[in-house]
Amino acid sequence: MATSKHLALTLSLLLSGSVLASPTFSPATQLPAGKWVDLSEDLCDVARQTHNYLAQGSAYDPAAIHGGTTAWLNTPAERIQETLTYICEVVSEDQQMGRASRLTDPDFITQHFELLRWSPDQQRASQLSDDKPLLQRLPADRLLLTKYYVRLTDGQAQQTPETPHALYGLPFDEAQLSLDEADTNRDQITRYRYGKQAIVTKESSNDQATYMRNLAPPLIWLSRDDLEGALLQGTAVVDEPSGDRRYFNVHRNNGIAYDRTQRPEQQERYWYFKEVPGVLGYGKDADYKIPIRPKVTVAGDIFQLGLGRLILLRTEEQGQPVFRLTVLADTGGAFHDNLYQLDWLSGYYRDWDDYYQANRHISDYADAWLLLKKQ
Repeated sequence: MATSKHLALTLSLLLSGSVLASPTFSPATQLPAGKWVDLSEDLCDVARQTHNYLAQGSAYDPAAIHGGTTAWLNTPAERIQETLTYICEVVSEDQQMGRASRLTDPDFITQHFELLRWSPDQQRASQLSDDKPLLQRLPADRLLLTKYYVRLTDGQAQQTPETPHALYGLPFDEAQLSLDEADTNRDQITRYRYGKQAIVTKESSNDQATYMRNLAPPLIWLSRDDLEGALLQGTAVVDEPSGDRRYFNVHRNNGIAYDRTQRPEQQERYWYFKEVPGVLGYGKDADYKIPIRPKVTVAGDIFQLGLGRLILLRTEEQGQPVFRLTVLADTGGAFHDNLYQLDWLSGYYRDWDDYYQANRHISDYADAWLLLKKQ
C-alpha cells in the first residue's frame, strides 16, 4: 500500500512538472500540412516599418530593440533586421516575376528560414489562470492566441449624455516635454496624478468635467463602452459624417500597471491619446510608433523576445489548419513576463459582437514558430 501511494505521488509530481513547464524554443525542420494565407504585401509593409524602428539602435529603446533577454533565447538583433529585410526582398522578386508568393510555400520556408517551435510558459500561465478557462486549458505545445482589433467608434466633438467620456490628449503641463523630460518631473505632472476610476468619476459631474478639461484637451467624446474598447485596444477610429476617418492612438499612460486579475472596466491604468494618420503599434513614445496592418501583426512580450520577430502561426479556422506569417510589432500591459500568449490584430470592427461574428471560427490556440533567415 505504501509503495502504491509513493508511486502515485511520484506520478503526480511528474505530471505536475509536465503541465507547469517553462517555455521552450525547439529547432524544427518540417511543418505540418495546412492552408497558407497570402497577405505578403501587408506583411512586407509591417516588416519594413518595424525594421525602420529597429534601425534606430538599441541605445534608442533598449527595452525592445534586442535579440532576446532569456538564457534559452538570445539572437543577435541584426538577424531580426535581416529577416525583415529578406521578407520584402522575396515579395518584390515574386511581384516582378509575376508568380505566387513563395512566403506561402512551406518548402521555401523550411529551406530559407531557421525555425524554432515555441511551447508556452505554462508555469506562468497557471499562476494567472483563476477564472480564466482558456489559460486553464492551455495546451503544452500551443500558445493562447487572443485577438485584438481596431475599434470603430461613434465619437462626438462635444460631451453628450450618450458620450460622456473623453479621449484626452497629453495634459497641458507636459505637452511640450519629451518623454524623458516628463519622467524626470514625474512627481510634478498631471499624468501620474490620477487613476482611471477617478477620471471617469469626475467626468460624470459637470464641475469636475470642467476641471478635467482644464488639465488636458478632450480629443473626442465617447460612450463608456467605446472608451473601454479604446483603452483596451490602444486605438480608436471615428467615422466622420463626411466619410473620412479619424485615428486616435495611445500616447502616454499614468504609470499604473495593467492588473490581469481585474476586469478591463476596473483597471486604474489610464492612457492619454494622440490623433494620428493611421493605425499604430509599438513605440516608446507617440512621436515614433510603428504603422501596422491587420492580420499580419501580433502583439506579445517584446521585452523578452525582442521587437520585430517574424512569427509563423498555425490555427484552426472552421476546423481546417491555416498558416499565417506575422510580425511582432506591438505589445501591451498584459505582455510583461508573458511567454504563453500572442495577440493577433484581426481587423476593424464596430463592437465585440461585430468582432466575434467575424472571428468565432478561428481557434483560441495556435502552433507558433519563430523564424530567422538562414545565414
